[in-house]
Amino acid sequence: MNWSLRAPRRSPLLQVAKSAAATLCAWLVAGWLIPGPPPVFAAIAALLTVQPSINQSFGRGIERTVGVVAGVVVASAIGLLLGGGFWAIALAIACALLLSWALRATPGTANQVAISAMLVLALGTATPGYAADRILETLLGAAIGLLVNIAFVPPLALGPARARVAALTADAADALDRLGDALVRPQDGDALPLLLAQARAVRGSVSSAEQVIADARDSLALNPRARRARADVDAFEEHVARLSAIVTQVAGMTRAFVDDYDATISADAEVVAIAEQLHRAAHDLRLSDAGIGDGVHVDGAADDAGAGRAPEPPALTRPLEVHAAPPRHWVLIGSLMVDLRRIHDALAPQD
Repeated sequence: MNWSLRAPRRSPLLQVAKSAAATLCAWLVAGWLIPGPPPVFAAIAALLTVQPSINQSFGRGIERTVGVVAGVVVASAIGLLLGGGFWAIALAIACALLLSWALRATPGTANQVAISAMLVLALGTATPGYAADRILETLLGAAIGLLVNIAFVPPLALGPARARVAALTADAADALDRLGDALVRPQDGDALPLLLAQARAVRGSVSSAEQVIADARDSLALNPRARRARADVDAFEEHVARLSAIVTQVAGMTRAFVDDYDATISADAEVVAIAEQLHRAAHDLRLSDAGIGDGVHVDGAADDAGAGRAPEPPALTRPLEVHAAPPRHWVLIGSLMVDLRRIHDALAPQD
């Protein structure tokens, strides 16, 4: 059983403050504008609408409003026919869930339809006037939640994306170095499976980086600061695409090496040259990470690190050429050469 009451990381304190402020404002404003029962619907709508990004807030506000409208309509119809009571509430919940299922609503919307139907029948008389007030109250609360989120602009999620891309770059470079070392050193039966497992594990880092970059892209939507940071996210995506191709080639090279390994391969001059190329590729990969996404930082300041220093030149300047491979290992060397050329192409300067 894998569950926990604690999240992997706590929400930013700003997020907590915005949620509290939006809920309080929605309660006060809705209570002033719409007389009647306590403005529970407005407070809940505001609380759920405040999300980490403005784009998510807008989507959650629409989801909340649609769910409330559908739930209020279901509850009003059942309330007019059956009145209140346990059986009316039970039927309203069942009808709300069936309606959501028939419309293929998202889980959040489906739950909102059922909750709204239950609250309408439990907290008030299901009359047309009451239903209209609850819909208006929800719209008001969602609007207040969105306005609060815009007023206190959510931070752009560039920091986690930059850190994840740097980690992926380091993992891919380490995989290149590990394979380069393995090519020129005798390997035992336990080292080869471990080498292959480590190479394949880097694919998980690629997936993690892609997810974090997607979150960073989402944080740009409807954000007033997005224009300054869009180039950073574009650079992250381009760099991760190149890294993904390199990781695929390294995994293929490692698999070929493990499958066709024998103890004499480390003595081949061509294999030693390929190992040197892999180390050069690892060097250039680490070099390519410098400055990725540094056009705009989370705080908007330019990065002055390394200013005044001459840029380090790349080490992988030309493809390796092998004119005649040893007869015993020519299949493996040919396979390694094909993947090595693709790595070289991925690291080559892009037009």
